[in-house]
Amino acid sequence: MKHNDSLKTIKTAKGQIEAVIKMIESERYCIDISKQLLATISLLKKAHTEILKKHMETCVRDAALSSEKSEIDTKLKELEDVLDYLNKTI
Repeated sequence: MKHNDSLKTIKTAKGQIEAVIKMIESERYCIDISKQLLATISLLKKAHTEILKKHMETCVRDAALSSEKSEIDTKLKELEDVLDYLNKTI
């Protein structure tokens, strides 16, 4: 399973985090820092969504096609755990 698009997005977010660090160190205007942080959060959310979609398109689909109930249950439980975590953080 390739995550090339997600990796590119995460590397962009990494660059933005480095820019935020420099902004803070140079005591830039708070709102400018906030905007940069929000842009970074948006990129990380995008990468997370891409990875979850890829997981459903590959791992979950493969489990469903295998007809092995334990494998299907495991993949569904993994998704449920992610959703539970997301609901706690919102």
